[in-house]
Amino acid sequence: MASNTPNLECRMYESRYPEVDMAVMIQVKNIADMGAYVSLLEYNNIEGMILFSELSRRRIRSVSSLIKVGRQEPVMVLRVDKDKGYIDLSKRRVAEEDIATCEERYNKSKLVHSIMRHVAETMQLDLEDLYIHVGWPLYRKYGHAFEAFKLLVADPDTILDSLTREVKEVGPDGQEVTKVVPALTEEVKDALIKNIKRRMTPQPMKIRADIEMKCFQFDGVLHIKEAMRKAEATGNDDCPVKIKLVAPPLYVLTTQTLDKEQGIKVLTNAIQVCTETIDSHKGKLVVKEKPRTVSDRDDNLLAQHMEQLRQSNGDVDGDDDSEEEDTGMGEINVDGPVGVHE
Repeated sequence: MASNTPNLECRMYESRYPEVDMAVMIQVKNIADMGAYVSLLEYNNIEGMILFSELSRRRIRSVSSLIKVGRQEPVMVLRVDKDKGYIDLSKRRVAEEDIATCEERYNKSKLVHSIMRHVAETMQLDLEDLYIHVGWPLYRKYGHAFEAFKLLVADPDTILDSLTREVKEVGPDGQEVTKVVPALTEEVKDALIKNIKRRMTPQPMKIRADIEMKCFQFDGVLHIKEAMRKAEATGNDDCPVKIKLVAPPLYVLTTQTLDKEQGIKVLTNAIQVCTETIDSHKGKLVVKEKPRTVSDRDDNLLAQHMEQLRQSNGDVDGDDDSEEEDTGMGEINVDGPVGVHE
């Protein structure tokens, strides 16, 4: 069976070796007497070496503080001996801007590679052959295959139909002829498009703002609910606004959108409306954190924080008559009855 298994190992780029003075992404494999042996992640894990003298511009007190087995980081290519397969690398010569450029390129290349490898594996294809006829031609034409994949989400045919491969056939007269055919069969093309669309479709960003809102007037709870309702009403289909209680007097406003600027604008407007409403009832709103993009990790930390508050508060007197709408991460029901609900 092993002989039928397609080759799924391949470098990410057409060049077998990196260029001198180029920053490349490596993973440290082991530390030896002279330096560290590393794998070049973009070049099918070929081996390179960082001499200890190339670790730091400063005097080295501890090698382990500068380089650790398993760590991934950008380094500079010093020398490449293609005949012997030696690649000398430097950590101390890589500039800050080279690090950023390398990390951005590697993240794009890694996504492209993951898509290509998945298609090769599921369609039983040789990964290098797929790169030769699809990946590398797109790198040449678009600067990076990632850019081609982005365009492909909306217009797959224009991108893929220009790709061809040559096949040799024996003609009726017994002579071998070369024919140019599409690079991909319809099945492989469909699999590639499906994978690219699944992996490359833009994901909505989460925007969040943290506010404190108080109103000590009679019916203060109702005034806060009114302010929350009006804040949510400022949202639209592209940027729906949600507001939820963390623990009095802290609330978070959130939205999800593909357009960061629009999301920040919508939340800023929601806070303004909320402020005007609560001010009119002699309440007070303070912005603790302005609208900004947040990650899933931020969301999880907020959820944990809210859970801890809920457990530590328990059923405190007066909770049933407070504005505590929803201490979970679900949608708030500002029209519903006051009290905790899931």
